[in-house]
Order: sequence, then C-alpha cells, then structure tokens
Amino acid sequence: MNTSDVLYVAGKHLDGLRGHSFDVLELAKPVSPEAAVNLTKIVSKLSPLVGNLLEFNTCEYLNELPDFNGLGRWHRQDPGFPDTVFRGDVTPTPGFEIKAWFPLATEITARFKDSQRSFGQGNTFVALLAWLPESLIFGKPSIVDIVIVSGASVAKARDDHYHNPPGYIVIEPYDTAARTANLQQTNTAGYIFQGTEKEFEAARAFVESWGRAGRIYSPDHSYQLLLAQLMANFSYRLDTNFAKIDRIRHVEIEKFKTRVHRSIVHGRSVHNWKQIFSLHGRDSVANVLSETFGIGEGPVGSVVE
Repeated sequence: MNTSDVLYVAGKHLDGLRGHSFDVLELAKPVSPEAAVNLTKIVSKLSPLVGNLLEFNTCEYLNELPDFNGLGRWHRQDPGFPDTVFRGDVTPTPGFEIKAWFPLATEITARFKDSQRSFGQGNTFVALLAWLPESLIFGKPSIVDIVIVSGASVAKARDDHYHNPPGYIVIEPYDTAARTANLQQTNTAGYIFQGTEKEFEAARAFVESWGRAGRIYSPDHSYQLLLAQLMANFSYRLDTNFAKIDRIRHVEIEKFKTRVHRSIVHGRSVHNWKQIFSLHGRDSVANVLSETFGIGEGPVGSVVE
C-alpha cells in the first residue's frame, strides 16, 4: 500500500465506528431526576478528557486491524502534528488529526491552526468524531457520526474565511525547520485591525496597492512579507477565537454538523435534545429524562459504594 491506500483503508474503518462505544470511561446512571438535570449542566465538561481518550483509543483500534500487518503501526504524537501517524514502510507518512466533538455543547470547540504549508504532500487528514454517552448523559462514550476530510481543505477553508485585509489578516508561523521537532512552529494566527477610521482608510489604500490579487490569501513568503509590512505600519490585536472549526465554513464539516444535529438519539434529534436542555425549565427537563431513561428517586446514600 502507498500513502493514499493507507489513508483510504484507515478512513473506511474509522467511518465504520458510527454507533460503536468505547470502553474508556463510564458515567453512572443518575440516582434521581434532579441528579439527571444537574448532569446535563456538566457532562459537556468531560469533552476534553473523553476527546483525548477517544484519540488514544482510535490509534489502538487502528493497530488492531489486520490490514496494516507487516507495513507498520499507528502511533500517537503528543505533542505533535498530526496526532496520529503511521510509521512503517510508507512515505510520505500518513496521518490523521483526530478531533472529538460533544454535540450537546454550543459549538465545535476544537481549533485547527496548522498552516497550509503542512499539507503539501496530501498525507494528512482530519477525522472529526461526534460523541455522546450511550444514554445521552450517562454510560460509555458512543460515536454518533464521523467525517474525514483532507487537512489541506480545512486549512484553506479557514484562511479563505478569515483573511480579509486590512480588517483581518492571517499570519503564517516563522520558518522553524532548522529547530528540533518539539520546537518547530506550524500554527497560523489571526489578527484584527484596531486603528481609527482614518488609519483604516490608509491601510486599505496600502492593501489596494498590492493589486487585484492582494486580498487573496497565500502562505507564500512574498505575500507574508506584505502582511508583515501592514502589521508594522498599523495597529492589530491577536484574535483569541481564531480557527475554531465550527466557524470556518468548510462544506463537508457543515454537512456533518447538520447530519449530527438531525441524528435521532433515544427518540429525539440531537438538536431537539439541545433545545430541551437549554430552553426548558428544570421540572420539564427532569420529567423528560425520567420518562426516557426510567430515572426514579434512588435510596439515600446510593451514590456511594
């Protein structure tokens, strides 16, 4: 197999994880409707932990497959990009950047900052896994849906969405190829103009002097030099919300989000469950959870063994 074959085969297996649970963590069934309501408020806080566990176990899952016997093994890079790579007799090295999403949260909180320059060989894909506990707010993590897209397409969609000089500019990392792996930089950054209206007009004239293609983003060194001049002459601030996957308007990811929100989980769409948890009163939420999952009042002390 070559790089494309490895990514295709692994992607097919990952795609087959829909509906499967991971035995990495299990939330106990709430002992009362009131406890269930409280759990709806905090279960999303487990998302970073469960996300990391899913990423680790996805790597282990791929290594259990016979398809890659004799070719190599999947390894976690922590830290490193991408976070899951195939090391063996295949070059360039295939890899997946795995992101987990808890769809009862407000948005996909994962970020994707890596430069377009990191994807020139087409050997890195992004796997976005939507998960929920088996019983919505308790049980083991279960995969609701998954989408796999090329890393290059995500990086380009991000830059095309954000970059709009002089109001907003995307800056590439410095060339750190000569550094050791743990010191290399691959992350882009977004900056927002914060000067006066008069300064903005001057900045716009400066950008217009670059020609018709001046507003089109490029990671190339020559274009980045122009952006550096812009930043040197005008005031910009770092955008701390830059590169959230939920906001970059990648076509396939947007379809995935819609698909997940329409997915039926325990008789209701994910979107409907979100509305119930966010818009209904505590008594209403308690009644729905009690009826759906058979949650009654437990005996005193039942939460402690």
